[in-house]
Amino acid sequence: MIDHARDLASVRDATERLLTAVGTLHNASVTESSRLPGWSVGHVLAHLARNADAVVNVLQGRPMYVSAEARDADIERDASRPLAAQLADVRESAARFQEAGAVPADWSRTVELRNGVTDTASRVPFRRWIEVELHHVDLGIGYELEHLPAEFTERETGFLAARFAGHPDVPPTRLTDGTRAWRTGREADDPEVTVTGAPADLLGWLAGRREGSVLTVEGGPLPALPPL
Repeated sequence: MIDHARDLASVRDATERLLTAVGTLHNASVTESSRLPGWSVGHVLAHLARNADAVVNVLQGRPMYVSAEARDADIERDASRPLAAQLADVRESAARFQEAGAVPADWSRTVELRNGVTDTASRVPFRRWIEVELHHVDLGIGYELEHLPAEFTERETGFLAARFAGHPDVPPTRLTDGTRAWRTGREADDPEVTVTGAPADLLGWLAGRREGSVLTVEGGPLPALPPL
C-alpha cells in the first residue's frame, strides 16, 4: 500500500541531499553539461523547480503544465540563472510542494498528469521522489545510482517494470537482482529473456541511464526499451 505521507518525507530528504550537493558547486557550474543530452546543470535544476510547481497543480486539480511548449520555454528561461537563484527556486518550489501535500485530501482520488496519464493522488509523492533522485544523478556531480536509497531503487525498478508490462515491442522478460524478481514486456506464460544484474544496473537500464552492457542476459539479446 502506498504511504503518501512517508513518501512526502522521502521527497523532503532527497531534496535536502540534492540542495546540499548543489550548494558546493561554483557559480559557473550551471552552464556545464549535465548527463542529459542538450541540457546543462541549470536546465536540470530549472526542470526540478518547475516540476515541483507542476505536481502542486496536479494535487490542486489544475493541468500539470499549460502546454508542452510552455513547459519547455519555462525551463529554457530559467536555465541560465545564477546558482544562488537556482538553489532558492528549487528550495522554495519544494516547500510549496510539501505544503500542498500536507493539506487534508482524498488521496485515493484520480489525478491527471501529462499527456493524459492518470494515477491516484497517493502516488504523486513517489513520482516526485523519482524526479528528485534520478535528476540528482543526471546532474553528474558525484551522486550515482549506487547511492540511491535501497527502498527507492526497489520501488522504481518495480514501477518501471510495470510501465513496460504489456508493451508489444518488449519481449516477455524476467528481471532479477539475484534476490528479487520482476516481470515486464509482452504477456506470456513464460519469459523469453531473463536479465540479471546489480540493483543499480537494472534500474539504470530501465530508466535509460545505462546501456545495460554489464547485465547478464539469457534467452536472447538485451531487449530494446521504448523511451520513457
